[in-house]
Amino acid sequence: MPTLNEEKGIGKTIDSINKDFFKKNNWELEIVIIDGDSKDKTQEIAKKKGAKIIIEKRKGYGRAYKTGMPQITGDIIVTGDADATYPFDRIHEYVQLLLDENLDFITTDRFAELKKGSMTLTHRFGNLTLATVLRVLFLINIRDSQSGMWIFKKEALDKIQPLEDFNDGMPFSEEIKIEMFTAKDVKSREIFSTLCPREGEIKLESFKDGWKNLKFLFKKRITS
Repeated sequence: MPTLNEEKGIGKTIDSINKDFFKKNNWELEIVIIDGDSKDKTQEIAKKKGAKIIIEKRKGYGRAYKTGMPQITGDIIVTGDADATYPFDRIHEYVQLLLDENLDFITTDRFAELKKGSMTLTHRFGNLTLATVLRVLFLINIRDSQSGMWIFKKEALDKIQPLEDFNDGMPFSEEIKIEMFTAKDVKSREIFSTLCPREGEIKLESFKDGWKNLKFLFKKRITS
């Protein structure tokens, strides 16, 4: 989980994980946050709840993942924001699905179950626009190109472009889907999921971030 001043959501997010299921199935659970040098109690709360803290002072959503993913020790990586928006209470089900269907990468469709107040109309329109452009440019059949919850085998990272070649910012989310869904040796799928209202201050700048993501899609299409 990438974090920056998420003291209101980090505890709830970690607590929602069904740790009993992991223990019952003898699955080792490693909780990792890549923190952008938070000035609130994010690190303190996460550490008390058993999370490993990785500090990454360089800015960027993608930069956090590029720093954190190589340091994960497990075979399967699950990502998501630390603001209680994503269904971490379901990740054991998603991991089981990955294993049962012998998939390499799963991304989640938040539009399948948007909770009241979880996404503004402007944000929703922007997401749908970006998803449409991605489908047209890359011929990838996914409905939610911006979802930040992915479940994948760590070894799948070896079958796509090097992590350091990924975008440092928000486009990282759509780029990893493009890479995973277009890689010949990677079995990918999008599944229904949900999105809940955010805990804490909203950091996303809908128009600014949306415009960056849109420009990135055309740039990647031209250069790939």
